[in-house]
Amino acid sequence: MSLSRSALLSNCLAQRALNPLSRRVIVPSIAVSTQLTPGRQFHQSRRMASADKPVAKLDSSLAPRLPSSSVTLFDAKKEKNLTFEAIAKKLGRDEVAVAALFYGQAMANAEDIKNLSDLLGIPADKLESQLAGHPDRGRTMDMPPKEPLIYRLYEIVQNYGYAYKAVLNEKFGDGIMSAISFSTNVKKETDDKGDWVVITLRGKWLPFTRF
Repeated sequence: MSLSRSALLSNCLAQRALNPLSRRVIVPSIAVSTQLTPGRQFHQSRRMASADKPVAKLDSSLAPRLPSSSVTLFDAKKEKNLTFEAIAKKLGRDEVAVAALFYGQAMANAEDIKNLSDLLGIPADKLESQLAGHPDRGRTMDMPPKEPLIYRLYEIVQNYGYAYKAVLNEKFGDGIMSAISFSTNVKKETDDKGDWVVITLRGKWLPFTRF
């Protein structure tokens, strides 16, 4: 004999009450909530800034120390509202390397110029003329730096510089880490204690030569 709908529902609820919580099946809505609609996927891939995290802009006080390409690139970046991460994906480079290019601290090749022109809407000939030649590095700021976030990096070297040197010498011998054969990246980690910065420095070890 078939049970009524109300009887079936009561039986189901009774069974659930008897099962321990650890054995209950996660409801499908949790899995669905992690999926993005096509529109959201596009938005995420462009890495446009949110209201609480605007894109990085050029500090006008730095402009006189930087090449003209910096103003051109930063103005277009602001207009398009794109992060360095989004631009880096278009260029196929690391976002720190792209940011260095914007500040005139790295050299752009022909492919970089084409991709920047396409993405930011800057005439290619304008970029070619402004990005021509070799970068004049190291003129962006005074030492010690005054900007608090940059000073914190300087402070890390103040506190741990000799500790780094001692450990590096023990592992590699007498030498230095190259900042030319070099790469760096920035990652964000989040746990129950908050957000964490992870900065990786990777440089070729250069032994001091005997002469």
